[in-house]
Amino acid sequence: MALRCCRNWHGLARSFSTSAKSWLRLVQYEQSGKRRLGVETRANGAIINLPEDSGFPDNSVSFFGGGSEMIRKATKYMQGGVAEIPRSEVKLLAPITEPRKIICVGMNYRDHCKETNTPIPKEPLIFNKFPTTIIGDKENIILPKLSDTVDWEVELAIVIGSTGKDIPIENAANHIGGYTVALDVSARDWFGTMNGGQWLLGKSFDTFCPLGPAIATKEEIPDPNNLKISCRVNGDVMQESCTDQLIFQTNYCVSWASQFCTLEPGDLILTGTPPGVGACREPPIFLKRGDVVTCEIERIGRIENAVI
Repeated sequence: MALRCCRNWHGLARSFSTSAKSWLRLVQYEQSGKRRLGVETRANGAIINLPEDSGFPDNSVSFFGGGSEMIRKATKYMQGGVAEIPRSEVKLLAPITEPRKIICVGMNYRDHCKETNTPIPKEPLIFNKFPTTIIGDKENIILPKLSDTVDWEVELAIVIGSTGKDIPIENAANHIGGYTVALDVSARDWFGTMNGGQWLLGKSFDTFCPLGPAIATKEEIPDPNNLKISCRVNGDVMQESCTDQLIFQTNYCVSWASQFCTLEPGDLILTGTPPGVGACREPPIFLKRGDVVTCEIERIGRIENAVI
């Protein structure tokens, strides 16, 4: 499958380069048995701790709950010449571990609809996953005993930054805190054919939502609807596309979801997957023990998860 060329990418990158000092890559990590909040550096991937005794929370949900003032405070703290912690000395966790909601959008890529011979949806197809599905980079996906058709779906995840209800599309970006990489692991037999055809159970087995490695705040992503996105299984390219194929773009997804429920800081919206999933291959391919799944989105990063 040939890599799609996202439109005007290089020009956009240059135009935003001058404001890099205001960008943050937020991470959660564990050190000495304690969860901490930090910022990943661009130069070498080291971690700068955001200490609680300086007024920072120990988790990213509370960080976004602090609003734009918390981001300004973290940016100022980063400019103070603080010490870096080598990545090798910490265990990186999922960048969001306790969201109140994980909202997912199905069939949201034009090229995936074409792959499955599905008509382009006229409105977002919404389902959800439980927060207990979340794991981080390098953590293991556990194959459930109840399914032998477990599939991969790389997705761009929106992290909500501020509370909103009935959000107009033109204001939706103001409610986005950032973006991260998600793997929407799916037990195909548990939606579509079993359990009445609903999707919840097939999407919500424990470990079925790897996230990471960091949350790139929205200032770091000049155009979330123009990012290369890919998934590899054991090094073989399975999915490769661009978020310019999104049918309902990021702001629309935020606005649409907010009509039904109040969006809160730390909530996640997974925006759908491109073509190349295992169920659509001839013959179908599903995950098995020993497989390694690597998901990557331009400018955000890469996560890798083994299957056990």
